[in-house]
Amino acid sequence: MSTVSTTADAALKQAGVTTSPLPRRTLDWRLRFGALSLIWGFSFLLIKVGTHGYAPFQVTFGRLLFGTAVLAAAMAVKRERLPRGARTWAHLTVAAFLLNALPFSLFAYAELTIPSTLAGICNATSPLWGMALSLVALSEDRPTRVRVAGLGLGFLGVLTVLGAWQGFSGLDARGTAMALLASLSYPIGWIYVRRTLAGTGMSHLSLTGAQLLLATLQLAAITPLFTSVPAHFPLLPLLAIAALGTLGTGLALLVQYGLVAEVGPTTAQMVTYFIPVIATAAGVAILGESLTWSTPVGAVIVLAGAGLTQVRPREHR
Repeated sequence: MSTVSTTADAALKQAGVTTSPLPRRTLDWRLRFGALSLIWGFSFLLIKVGTHGYAPFQVTFGRLLFGTAVLAAAMAVKRERLPRGARTWAHLTVAAFLLNALPFSLFAYAELTIPSTLAGICNATSPLWGMALSLVALSEDRPTRVRVAGLGLGFLGVLTVLGAWQGFSGLDARGTAMALLASLSYPIGWIYVRRTLAGTGMSHLSLTGAQLLLATLQLAAITPLFTSVPAHFPLLPLLAIAALGTLGTGLALLVQYGLVAEVGPTTAQMVTYFIPVIATAAGVAILGESLTWSTPVGAVIVLAGAGLTQVRPREHR
């Protein structure tokens, strides 16, 4: 995520980017999987709390700054170096915008006017957008009846969440559109990464660290143009931003990095289906956000559709 969903980590793994050997872990991968689900699920609540005291661009900048610090520390411990080559850095600049700067900012702006629960569910549409785009952009992704049915079912779930039969009454169209655009930005970024960074032979951690660094620099340039320095620094929103960056961005990427290396991208990507459930529970229980029947029902339909889009055709022997 935020966050994250099928992440750039999985995309890089599929693209053939190498991962450095990881130390033997004592914590079972299932526990780390659950922790990752909780971290990313709570990210939408943290975004909402952060926007109570700071402008959306400031929330995003703080998130990226703290996240980059975590990855920088991890790179220092593992003695990883930043990537080399102007072309690689140019591609990472685009990836940083599509996978971090743009979607993080859009979600922060969206949560000014929509509940964190809705933002979390919108995030779950990323696999749907990804399947639709990959059919056009990636020749290896063949359309099948099951995957096309999943795509249709998923977007039916989106309409259910939004209450289309009621004319989307009571829904902030602008905020919802921003959240859906943020979710669309992720698969565009993943496809770009797969097309441009495949076979580089560089460390996964190194590329991710450089990507976050570039996204931080992008927000450092943009934020002063649209916001002013806060007159005061509310503590709770500041702590939310710090947690969002250190846990929801930095630590989450490290955990996901380890999961992809240990159990593969397919299993690691299953975290996508737990995020909206946790985001909804957190928003309702902690922030007191309202919940109508169409939200959980629509979310289940979205997740079912997203699951079907990930079904690959069997290879004939």
